[in-house]
Amino acid sequence: MARDDPKDEYFEKIDAALDRMGNLTDELLTLAKNGQTVGDTEPVDLDEVVTDAWATVSPSRATVETDSLSVIRADRSRLVELFENLFRNAVEHGSTSNRPEADDSVEHDSKGDTVRISVGMLPDGDGFYVEDDGPGIDTDEREQVFEMGYTDSADGTGYGLYIVKTIAEAHGWSVVATASAEGGARFEFTL
Repeated sequence: MARDDPKDEYFEKIDAALDRMGNLTDELLTLAKNGQTVGDTEPVDLDEVVTDAWATVSPSRATVETDSLSVIRADRSRLVELFENLFRNAVEHGSTSNRPEADDSVEHDSKGDTVRISVGMLPDGDGFYVEDDGPGIDTDEREQVFEMGYTDSADGTGYGLYIVKTIAEAHGWSVVATASAEGGARFEFTL
């Protein structure tokens, strides 16, 4: 259609499709290369991991706060990847207004509407959490969000949280999705 009638809207749709294809390719390559394995584990400072992962997220659409993070044993590069996926998920789905409509892919920056992400240790010290102040995950979808290909977004690939789960399980950890104090999404990792 763009060849016959070169309108901006056609090119925007092409750009969106190419972005989606790129995201799918990147995530599938990650799964193919790393699968459900981790390399050598070592003591890793969670503050440093959060900082490295945060560098890949658009700071205009979200903020991140940390609370007394510890050192844990992990494959550092895979742990950074886990946090990158969680942060992207929060930005894509965690607008502080209601869940976006299908054609409203969390582009609420013009209203100053950003998501706040918090990372901290679980009270008993045997794990950590990542939570946001967005609309959260419906109770009946909390297990499904970790399934390969599951997404509730027109732009989502359905691989981000699946990758999070495979990285956690490869470390021998468990992960559950629940609600944050503000009603947003909360992911708890038990080591």
